[in-house]
Amino acid sequence: MFHFSSIENYHDGIREGSVTCLEAVEYYLGNIAAEQKLNAFVEVFRDEAMDKARAMDKARTIGAPFKKLHGVVIAIKDVICYKDHNISAASGILQNFTSLYTASALQFLLDEDAIVIGNCNCDEFAMGSSNENSYYGNVLNAADNSRVPGGSSGGSAVAVQADMCMLSLGSDTGGSVRQPADFCGIIGFKPSYGSISRYGLIAYASSFDQIGIFGKNIADVSLLFNIMKQQDPMDTTMNVNTKPGVAAKGIKNNYRLCYFKQALEHPSLDPEIAASFRSLFSELRRDGHTVEEIEFDLLNYIVPTYYVLTTAEASSNLSRYDGIRFGHRTQSKAAELSDFYTANRSEGFGKEVKRRIMLGTFVLSAGYYDAYFEKAQIVRRMLSDQVKQIFQNFDAILSPTSPVPASKIGKVSQDPTEVYLADIFTVLANLTGMPGISLPFFSHSYSIPYGLQIMTAKEEDVSLLGLSASLLQRWKASQET
Repeated sequence: MFHFSSIENYHDGIREGSVTCLEAVEYYLGNIAAEQKLNAFVEVFRDEAMDKARAMDKARTIGAPFKKLHGVVIAIKDVICYKDHNISAASGILQNFTSLYTASALQFLLDEDAIVIGNCNCDEFAMGSSNENSYYGNVLNAADNSRVPGGSSGGSAVAVQADMCMLSLGSDTGGSVRQPADFCGIIGFKPSYGSISRYGLIAYASSFDQIGIFGKNIADVSLLFNIMKQQDPMDTTMNVNTKPGVAAKGIKNNYRLCYFKQALEHPSLDPEIAASFRSLFSELRRDGHTVEEIEFDLLNYIVPTYYVLTTAEASSNLSRYDGIRFGHRTQSKAAELSDFYTANRSEGFGKEVKRRIMLGTFVLSAGYYDAYFEKAQIVRRMLSDQVKQIFQNFDAILSPTSPVPASKIGKVSQDPTEVYLADIFTVLANLTGMPGISLPFFSHSYSIPYGLQIMTAKEEDVSLLGLSASLLQRWKASQET
């Protein structure tokens, strides 16, 4: 029976003749069919994936080049464009819309012979932390079907968690890759802002959005990152200084690590999670790493700043979906053009998207722009400056990924504000542009996983992946003894 542990081992098996690309695709298609209740996929490209796998198997017999992602089976979030395939951002307003082009980051993977097996469910327009805001219904956590998988990239996370693909792509605007990875017990990597092209990624908040990667080992995640971070003339916000190289192993023996005092003492932090982190910090010190507690008095400003700025950008970005240029068009008769637009957007958008558009329009309106948007921009600059100071003395910042483990389905509708506040540990990376990763370290007494978040300085993605590999290797060794 087919078993996947890493791309390297998979490719060794193909070269040895013990497995074929078609066998791998059929294995994942079988798992997708068996786990339909999880609702991880919007659409499965069954015939296309099988045809591509057959073609690759045949091409090898005539000596075709063996590319870096030969036969690697991936899934993509329903906000990443794939030419001639439907894309809807899990929204009613984009039903039956077919993409006219392929996102650059995805094209780079396809050029290396990756196979896309399907399009994954998500929160509508990537707005949410539980994957309960989708036009297609909830995604379920494979570890506990009564709990959420996290969001907004919940379908992409569950696809990897439940062994429906080898790796998957999501998008991370405020934690939408790291938090689902935390809830699902897998790796979720958000690269530095601008390190991967956003061309072909449906925009939520353009100065925050970044395509991210889900996987089960650092080597695979590093490989996809190094392929996707090619320069793209279609995205002028890309960094040119992101350091090259693959980081599959730790690059240092002793790291200078820190954590925020206010984070470990925050009233929203689950006591069990807090205790496990204090224990982890002690173990890291015993291993010879420096782990220091530092003050970060801006912590409680992070979430309000994030929501003011992202909703303002969302209000602008989503204005194009009006039923004329893009999107759902009402069948009801409207006496005025403004009524026509209103009906299109009211019928097409879901509740959470409407809430964020209205909030963003409010903070950009006359009389409130200076009071909210301008002040939020000032705080964003203060956060960036303070983070730069921290990285003059430390290699990385450690924290829980989420203050709480995966919640029961339905809790979001009871208290959406509580869900917004749960972003407190992840949104800093998006506000400052630095990379962040969630690693599967722990298991809660609820029998569900949760992880460790690591953040490094902007453009130090390779250092982050190296540190992650080192800590994961050490953690697994400690669990085996």
